[in-house]
Amino acid sequence: MNKNKLGFAITAGLLTTSMLAACGGGSSGGDDDSEVTRTHDSREFAPATDISFSASPSASAYYGTYEGLQGPAVYAAEIPDGWNGHGLIMYTHGYRGTGETLEVSVPDAAWRATVLAAGYAWAASSYSANYYDVRAAIEDTNKLALEVMDYIETDFGNAYDDPQQILISGYSLGGHTAAAAVDRENMERTAYKVDYQGAAPFCQAEQNQFQWLGDYPRVIQELSGYGDEPYEDFQQNLPSMLANLFELDGANVDWDQPNEAGERLKTIAMNLTGGERPIFYDFGFPNPALQGAVLGSGGSGGDVAGILARNIYDNTDRGYRWTDSDPMSVDEENFNDQIERISADAGVNPLRDDGVRWIPLVQGDFDVPVLTMHTLGDFYVPFRHQQLYREGAIENGSDDMLVQRAIRAPGHCDFTGTEIQTALVDWLTWVNGGAKPDGDEVLDPAVVADPEYGCDHTVNDTTQGRDSLGLPACS
Repeated sequence: MNKNKLGFAITAGLLTTSMLAACGGGSSGGDDDSEVTRTHDSREFAPATDISFSASPSASAYYGTYEGLQGPAVYAAEIPDGWNGHGLIMYTHGYRGTGETLEVSVPDAAWRATVLAAGYAWAASSYSANYYDVRAAIEDTNKLALEVMDYIETDFGNAYDDPQQILISGYSLGGHTAAAAVDRENMERTAYKVDYQGAAPFCQAEQNQFQWLGDYPRVIQELSGYGDEPYEDFQQNLPSMLANLFELDGANVDWDQPNEAGERLKTIAMNLTGGERPIFYDFGFPNPALQGAVLGSGGSGGDVAGILARNIYDNTDRGYRWTDSDPMSVDEENFNDQIERISADAGVNPLRDDGVRWIPLVQGDFDVPVLTMHTLGDFYVPFRHQQLYREGAIENGSDDMLVQRAIRAPGHCDFTGTEIQTALVDWLTWVNGGAKPDGDEVLDPAVVADPEYGCDHTVNDTTQGRDSLGLPACS
């Protein structure tokens, strides 16, 4: 069985376990909304029973708890032997669901080994809350960056100098955290101000993630003939909707066998997630796990599972396209007239007087070296975020400090160890006064659509088995 082709049954129960549990989108300013409460404000979390982890060779591991924004948080840190206080990299982990337990956060092997080999210590917070709480992620990570050496001395009796340089790097939600942490608004408004000297956000989400998670299910609903049904009934209608768009193999969707409406869906999804590009159409779209993650958001309200108090999803000005004709075709015009239009509530994600916003913004307003990586096929956290990041950096005059790398892979955060190692080494060299690394153009549609786009920084080693997927080779 082709694992790209088949994979999840069209039952609502399998689709409700989305990696981001709600849909919404956009960004919003406004006045401090401190009198408004959210569902998330009353949630309580507790550290895991076992928060220990083993040290790497020639390094010491430290772990414990400290008081974070929402309550206790778990810290982890690793310091190489002979560390002289020069550099500390804050690692920011990705989305961990909606459970009540806060686990210790230890980076993947490639990230960890590269950072320690470069002579850097690292530290990471569990954050004091799960769900999509980037506010807690920033505030808790920043507090840890400022105080981790004090925690280590108190908990273990080992004294280290405060770091002379602090950097930040993470994946997915942690990429959102790392990018937002060096954005000017958040650096100025955080309760714990850290002078980060660089950021490496990988496969990063950001505030517009919730636009995508709101758009895709609504497009499916309209294309499948269920546009007049209540959006709240999305999950119960999903099996029938998918059956109206794709061939089935028993109870499974054959994502490689769309009908005419299904082909339109694929092209709309491609355009919403970054436009024509290698890997996405044939390998990223038919990824059953990531389809399930995105579709699991269908039918949800726009409060991002209680992280916000009101709806942030807005598609009032969105144009949904499956052709490149100018003007739109008649069928496209009819579709855009018929699809449900939703407006975000005013002031839904306001500036605050007690730290960063509930959903901190990534606006491309920074003045330190930032290096990103993103896979072209990522159906869950789409490549479009990189284009928005570049547009923001240009608008804010930060574009010369942003290097972006496109990776020819179909999954989310689907990087090989070599790609991670190379990116980190190049970034650290740049941060410390060396040459600015090479990156990829992300805004020119002709460049992005080239069949060999992404070849410059893709390394199909055997770390994650990507070399066996049958992806198109580079010349």
